Amino acid sequence: MKVYHFDFRCYRRRFLQPLVTSHGMWHSREGIIIHLGDPRGSYGRGEIAPISWFGSETLKQALDFCCKLPREITEEVIFSIPDSLPACQFAFESALSGMGKWPVREDSFPLFPSSSPPDAESLTYTGLLPAGKAALNQWKTLWKRGYRTFKWKIGVDGTTKELEIFELLTRSLPPAAKLRLDANAGLSYEEAKFWLEICDHVQTNVEFIEQPLPVQKFSEMLELSANFKTAIALDESVATLTQLQDCFEKGWRGIFVIKPGIAGSPSRLRQFCQQHKIDAVFSSVFETSVGRQAALQLAAELSRSNRSVGFGMNNSLESAEHSLFKC
Repeated sequence: MKVYHFDFRCYRRRFLQPLVTSHGMWHSREGIIIHLGDPRGSYGRGEIAPISWFGSETLKQALDFCCKLPREITEEVIFSIPDSLPACQFAFESALSGMGKWPVREDSFPLFPSSSPPDAESLTYTGLLPAGKAALNQWKTLWKRGYRTFKWKIGVDGTTKELEIFELLTRSLPPAAKLRLDANAGLSYEEAKFWLEICDHVQTNVEFIEQPLPVQKFSEMLELSANFKTAIALDESVATLTQLQDCFEKGWRGIFVIKPGIAGSPSRLRQFCQQHKIDAVFSSVFETSVGRQAALQLAAELSRSNRSVGFGMNNSLESAEHSLFKC
């Protein structure tokens, strides 16, 4: 049985500007970089980047798990990580599958360069717009950088105010642009109906509204999906592979937003997506380039509908190169 040396470091990165969502303000990103090494000198790295309010374990739970592991572990340990620790499952399997791809000294913890894996070169990326009026200018900067799909948060301010900005934004965007509206489960049923009615009649291509209602309102989202032309994408409802499987079994055949960093086991996620041929959009959890490369590899393998991936936020966080520290 193969044995791997295990070590880990924590990191903390501040957002250059706090991220505003319907869940509140997010000021910094914290996570754990794990390191596996074998006796032949091959190394692999993975990233634990939980978002507990989104459905994963907490950072403390992930850290407790890492602290309790011995410094020598086997594949059996890695593949027996429970489903209650999906971000840990992703990190350890990613490190294992990446063994030998990143040969570095065992005692060093540099983060990977920001380049994408070769298989991901065909992917297109979504630009994240700031909430509120700032989006009206920011899309132009992102357009010049090559983005053609944009994501804008709604449910953050009053509906009337957001609708005014939305109308200005859709009038100013070029015809080739696509717009995704992300409610982060922050709308009421009536607000969701209102937004869908508006989107059904605008000229700009609104690709979909992401998670308009709370997770427990699945049947209502299923109903709305059937009654409007504008697509709905599930996000918080399918944060983990267990949730994704549950929604599929309950009849969801629309778009699934998958965040590999918190979804759980990459091998089981790959098997599910390939078996059911779901319409998936792969998205970031604001991970470092360690988790990003593993997530993009999955996206390149499993994307089926030529949808842009939600990893267009490299400039949102301070560098983590010098933020690693002993936990």
